[in-house]
Amino acid sequence: MEQALRETDIKPCCLTIAGSDSGGNAGVQADLRAFHSYGLHGCTVFAALTAQNPFGVSAIHAVPADFVAAQLDSVLGVYSIAALKTGMLSDQAAIEAIADRLSAHPEISKVIDPVMISTSGARLIGESAMKAVKRRLMPLATLVTPNLPEAEALCGGEMSPEVQRAGSAARAAELARRIAGTYGCAVLVKGGHGDGGAAVDVLFDGHETREFSMTWVKDPVSTHGTGCSLAAALAAELALGRGLADAVEGAKRYVHVAIERSYLVGPDCGVLGFVRSRP
Repeated sequence: MEQALRETDIKPCCLTIAGSDSGGNAGVQADLRAFHSYGLHGCTVFAALTAQNPFGVSAIHAVPADFVAAQLDSVLGVYSIAALKTGMLSDQAAIEAIADRLSAHPEISKVIDPVMISTSGARLIGESAMKAVKRRLMPLATLVTPNLPEAEALCGGEMSPEVQRAGSAARAAELARRIAGTYGCAVLVKGGHGDGGAAVDVLFDGHETREFSMTWVKDPVSTHGTGCSLAAALAAELALGRGLADAVEGAKRYVHVAIERSYLVGPDCGVLGFVRSRP
């Protein structure tokens, strides 16, 4: 009886598999901030250590694949992980180790953020790592969250002239459908690279397409870490049992409020604001 009572008291938690941001605004640090804002405990698997601040990354130290695997082995099956998210994964061996372990846990909702291409268009990971993400992680995903350039890369960059001439939301919808058809997962194409006066994210859940629009925050102090924060908030929403559409709406609201509350912590150095509860 006492054991049964303890089990009913178990609360869901989230896991982040990502890199560390020494500035504390992106990566694992942003993910934990999002989990905690939803009242959820966060477990961590560090895939890389970075020396960075809002102005750039000056050094990256990849965590060996066997240690990535050891971190996963220490938390999977021990903590009540209801959902997880992945961030930038640049090492093929580590990606293989992650996929091997995640494939044994279909009960966990998986938000895969395929961090491949920066806002400026620069390639962030090598070809072998990109192929491993596509071959091993994408088919395991509950939801994949590429930005527009990443979505185009996942589709091989081949689109009809009609779609290429269309607005960013129409391109995103076509890309989302193609990615979902290839990998069998729901897809949210983020609209931060789009045109117009609002950020329009496009969700395709395998059956229907929905757009989620939110006006830009005027002159924000910081937007560094918003992609990580969105994926982590999505994992938190799913861990709490919300459906995909509700999760996207809630996660977008979380990021929007965090941007609105961003503040300075140094000369010209801003960070996202903390959202103390689900907005």
